[in-house]
Amino acid sequence: MSLLENIRGPRDLKALDAQDLTELSEEIRHFLIHAVARTGGHLGPNLGVVELCIALHRAFDSPADRILWDTGHQSYVHKLLTGRQDFSKLRGKGGLSGYPSREESEHDVIENSHASTVLGWADGLAKANQVLGRWNRHVVAVIGDGALTGGMAWEALNNIAAAKDRPLIIVVNDNERSYAPTIGGLAHHLAGLRTTDGYERALSWGKDIVQRLPLLGTPLYESLHGAKKGFKEAFAPQGMFEDLGLKYVGPIDGHDIGAVEEALRRAKRFHGPVLVHCRTEKGRGYRPALEDEADRFHTVGVMNPLTCEPLVPAGGRSWTSVFGDEMLRIGAERPDVVAITAAMLHPVGLTKFAAAYPDRVWDVGIAEQHAATSAAGLATGGLHPVFAVYATFLNRAFDQVLMDVALHKCGVTFVLDRAGVTGTDGPSHNGMWDMSILQVVPGLRIAAPRDADQLRAQLREAVDVHDAPTVVRFPKETVGPALPALARVGGMDVLSAPETTHPDVLLVAVGAMATVALDAADLLAARGTACTVVDPRWVKPVDEALPALAARHRVVAVVEDNSRTGGVGSAIAQTLRDAGVDLPVRTFGIPEQFLPHAKRGEVLADLGLTPAEIAGRISATLVRRAAAPVTEERDA
Repeated sequence: MSLLENIRGPRDLKALDAQDLTELSEEIRHFLIHAVARTGGHLGPNLGVVELCIALHRAFDSPADRILWDTGHQSYVHKLLTGRQDFSKLRGKGGLSGYPSREESEHDVIENSHASTVLGWADGLAKANQVLGRWNRHVVAVIGDGALTGGMAWEALNNIAAAKDRPLIIVVNDNERSYAPTIGGLAHHLAGLRTTDGYERALSWGKDIVQRLPLLGTPLYESLHGAKKGFKEAFAPQGMFEDLGLKYVGPIDGHDIGAVEEALRRAKRFHGPVLVHCRTEKGRGYRPALEDEADRFHTVGVMNPLTCEPLVPAGGRSWTSVFGDEMLRIGAERPDVVAITAAMLHPVGLTKFAAAYPDRVWDVGIAEQHAATSAAGLATGGLHPVFAVYATFLNRAFDQVLMDVALHKCGVTFVLDRAGVTGTDGPSHNGMWDMSILQVVPGLRIAAPRDADQLRAQLREAVDVHDAPTVVRFPKETVGPALPALARVGGMDVLSAPETTHPDVLLVAVGAMATVALDAADLLAARGTACTVVDPRWVKPVDEALPALAARHRVVAVVEDNSRTGGVGSAIAQTLRDAGVDLPVRTFGIPEQFLPHAKRGEVLADLGLTPAEIAGRISATLVRRAAAPVTEERDA
């Protein structure tokens, strides 16, 4: 039996000697490479924290001591060391989450989260320990150098450092990357710290020599100690952290278990906030990952671990690639169009644009709030910025979208990748709130393309708007075939229309749900129910022509991959009421709940967002309306 198979919990690590720990590290890396290759998942980040995680669990006693992981995509090793070694369905329905999960283990504190939040969690937990007198409990927050670019991290640091007597340990996992290489002033600062390994050794040697001098030793040391701060500023820029009030330890080789463990134990003995700076290598131990300059195999699909060739054939073009290619073309035609990303240049499809126009793209780090306000400044300065971001991450910048962009009527385009149900990344990464949250923003316009042709067209329409924010959203999946329009009513595309002049159902298909809506309409037609299917294209504001079109039908149904609460269906129902059109409105969308991880299709099926389920519920509505016609609004 291997060493890893004998690890049932963190306590099992403490009996291992140095040679065993080295062997265990190798076993873990071998396990991760082959297990993640079978399911897909976050590989590079986990290969980089093997020794760091072992040292953490040897130095502390989880779950009494709280070990917190920022974002959590680097928690696979933590899972292995806390008794979870069945990775056969990793990120799949019924399997392990790709992030920490309270449902899985008492060792998991934070569910999968957005970046830069861990220090706020740690601050609160440390305060709770202090108030409740739990002085024997420790709080350890592991945060990457990429996540440290987020403003939330520095807001928390400001509070953490103010409490000199409140124990809290911050471990900076410094691999010079988030998804891609970390950028910005902090990155340069940490680069400076990486060059000062000998500083503490030299200082300690000097202290011992000076203090041993007869008579003059102690007074001379105290005098020289007054110059320490200036010396440190010149030769070791960790002074920035110490100026905040944080004791700084490092930099430490994050792949030396003994060194990391000793640093952590030193920090553990200090009765105040301590920052332990560990240098690690993303993708360590796996040459293909180390040679991947884009993101060191941050996330991989199902693949052959030896050749890295995908085992599942590509299903077609992604929405992201369609956007990236069209941005490149727009960039050639419009020198005023610029791009912004929040530490995700490659994942959101801006790689080609950046290569062609390096002076017109900015990666601001994990700082969505700053990105939105900076975009407002760019627009005010005469440019048209396109901020490409995952839909779930725009939630973090709502105030800036509302007060900085919309209030000032700035022409900024937000391109929301991974909108709707994303699936395997779980609750925090579903982009299911954007069309609800953004409904309340005055003047803002939302486009939901149904296919690649519409994405290209609507992106161009969006960047032509100069007096208001625009949003273009699309899902995480391959683009389906083109869905041509039969006609246009107002700004809406008619995708299917029955021959009768008195159809039963107006089916409003939002974005990528158009195929589902069309299939549902076919099922209804087979049952003798005449159905008109329209794609509104721009779902906010509701098209002025929609009330008159709806009035020709008996029922209106809206299909969207967004929360039912406050989404497109709600906006349409309100518009119909305002226009005096009294029809039942059935909204087929996502209920107000956090969704478990599974494939997108599986999640949609579980929610009833399938053609058969939608057709069945619409039929039931028509039956009820025929039996007892009343004015009502229903949600499904």
